[in-house]
Amino acid sequence: MKWFFSGRIMCYIATTMSSSRVHIDFLEEVDFSRILTNPILDIAARVWEEDRYEAFKVCYRSMRVVDDLVDDLKAGTNDQSLHLSAAIENMIEAWIDDLHQGRTKDEFYALLLNTIYRFRLPLWPWERLAKAMIYDLHHDGFPTFIGFMRYTEGAAIAPAAVFMHLCGVDRTNDGRYQPPVFDIREAARPLAVFSYLVHIMRDFQKDHRAGLNYFASTILEMHQVSSDDLDQSACTGQPTEPVQNVFATYARLAEYYRQKARHTMSRVKPALASRYQLSWELIYELYNQIYQRVTPHSPTFELSAVQPEPDAVQACIQHTIETFQPVK
Repeated sequence: MKWFFSGRIMCYIATTMSSSRVHIDFLEEVDFSRILTNPILDIAARVWEEDRYEAFKVCYRSMRVVDDLVDDLKAGTNDQSLHLSAAIENMIEAWIDDLHQGRTKDEFYALLLNTIYRFRLPLWPWERLAKAMIYDLHHDGFPTFIGFMRYTEGAAIAPAAVFMHLCGVDRTNDGRYQPPVFDIREAARPLAVFSYLVHIMRDFQKDHRAGLNYFASTILEMHQVSSDDLDQSACTGQPTEPVQNVFATYARLAEYYRQKARHTMSRVKPALASRYQLSWELIYELYNQIYQRVTPHSPTFELSAVQPEPDAVQACIQHTIETFQPVK
């Protein structure tokens, strides 16, 4: 689904800034009329300075390409798809080795390496992502929730940590960047896990139809959910009672990480400049908006019902800007 903003938000921002210019005058640079055609991380990064936003796009694209490649393969059911998994695994391993060796294969690869070097980015997020994607190639779902959490280190926390690194780097007078003063992995983890759990609940129907399963087997077994239950709920959009109970468990887990994310944000925010504090707040609020709609006992799992409408997303961004107060 694509969302587009009208000019109303620009008028709103101008009004807000007139009373709080010192705090959020950087929003004058943002063209919100072009926003929300991309993922939430991209929406949030739009309030950054241009060089960091461009760095984010390069890093996110490099990760997204690998993720989509694996997802597309898993959605296939023919023998050719199975044979391709080994080739893709070799490709992913070669990709990481090239990053370590600084080898440039094409123009985009050179741009990625330059971005990593310029912004002093660690390579572990790409290593963790690669490990998670290779796991995806050979597994369908997760035996335990602990196994799922290990997977999120690459699938969710890695890109979130790159985001946090770019939020926290400090630009010196000579134009160079110094790494953040906080642990980007620990800062990113709670909100990344919360967001990922929200994704799993929101996208259940779409993912299941595409042959993708993100539920832990132990939790499915605890609620006596069969493959027929999952198939029926995904096919009809009407959840069976056992599937609703699974969602209730995931909602409780999401709530735990939501609260933990709020605490972590309060602790780390003083280390960030105001525009980067706001970008983090936007991620939290936009995912929380979806979370409030994905209730365990919802009568339907149809994406059109759980995904906020364009006006609702616009209102969420407006409210986040209106109530934003930098932490010092």
